[in-house]
Amino acid sequence: MKAKKEVIIIGGGVIGLACAHYLIDKGASVRIIEKDTIGDGASHGNCGLLYFSDVIPLCSPGTVSQEIARTLKGTSPLYIKPTLDIKRLIWLLKFASKCNTGQMAKAAKEKYEILNYSISLFDTLLALKDINCDFEKKGILSVFKDKKNFENHETTNAFLKTYNLGGRRIDKEELQEFEPALKNDMAGAWLNKADWHLKPDMLMTSWRKHLSQKGLIIEEHCNVLEFETKGDAVVGVNTIKGNFAADAFILATGAWAPKTLRQLKLDLPVQPGKGYSITMERPGICPSYPCSLYEKSMVVTPWRSGYRLGGTMEFSGYDNNLNPKRLSKLISGATAFLREPVGHPVIEEGTSLRPMTYDDLPIIDRAPSLENFIIATGHGMLGLTLATGTGKIVCDMVFGKTPEINITPFGISRFR
Repeated sequence: MKAKKEVIIIGGGVIGLACAHYLIDKGASVRIIEKDTIGDGASHGNCGLLYFSDVIPLCSPGTVSQEIARTLKGTSPLYIKPTLDIKRLIWLLKFASKCNTGQMAKAAKEKYEILNYSISLFDTLLALKDINCDFEKKGILSVFKDKKNFENHETTNAFLKTYNLGGRRIDKEELQEFEPALKNDMAGAWLNKADWHLKPDMLMTSWRKHLSQKGLIIEEHCNVLEFETKGDAVVGVNTIKGNFAADAFILATGAWAPKTLRQLKLDLPVQPGKGYSITMERPGICPSYPCSLYEKSMVVTPWRSGYRLGGTMEFSGYDNNLNPKRLSKLISGATAFLREPVGHPVIEEGTSLRPMTYDDLPIIDRAPSLENFIIATGHGMLGLTLATGTGKIVCDMVFGKTPEINITPFGISRFR
């Protein structure tokens, strides 16, 4: 009898590391197979928000009409590349069909369970002495330039209060003193203290080191060629570095999951949603709080060791090329809100692909007909926030334990 359960995780992003964390703590022997390097992609380029108050799904009433109006005005952060890709068109139509009050209430309740579950797990993780990541529990400031939008947020805040996630209203006069980095023509802001932030690249570096010291094996630049199956199980994975066998397999390749699963003839409705970010030194007048700039649908995150602008949503397939026009929207967006929007020098301009589902809920489930193959993807823009909850759920599934929260809403069967 084996002394340890052997597990292979395909994908070395934040979800993959979170799964490894809980599996190793449970006594498993874990190997991560990553096609690039640990912490690349969305796990590196995100804005570092632990957005625990983000229970309202993207597919909410008015989303489609609002973005059509903003697109016509040229102010929308959304770009959909013209395409004959039937899967993308179907995905967009299904997303639009979900933009109703009933679906919003249902998805919010389901998101809340895993968001709330992740909070306490993150608290424990970030308390580890060797996890260093500029972590702060200051909250997130949602800033509004338009008075009507600011007042309308009262309704959103009332909805959040039903989950004990409501924020504090900060009117224009108070805001000037509360966050001096903002320009004087802001209508107001809402501060949500339920939310935290950290520097994602620092998290991934220190977490990798922590897990490696506990026995994690990492195979980087290791593309998967095919899976070996026997009956209702995966028994091995062939890669450019050879064959690896294990008792259980976890797929955590984010937006690339549908491509990875083709060989298993499994189709997931996950679309890559492209986001952009610009990382730089802190400007002279730097925000004290992470700021969500409502009218621009973008985020400004200050860290002790840096500063990042991030946002936009682009559906253009698996295209990682940088579009200068999309990057410039981040600069112009920040310029509309901040006294000093840009720090010098610019350290990095980047783009990454987020794994988007049309109901804005993650996929955490066993692959159909493959009992030892677990899929963890579709976290949208909440991959970092939901990492610990997902990792613990997956660990429980590997060891045959019922997860501590209901994961039925995250099952693959909902797409059938």
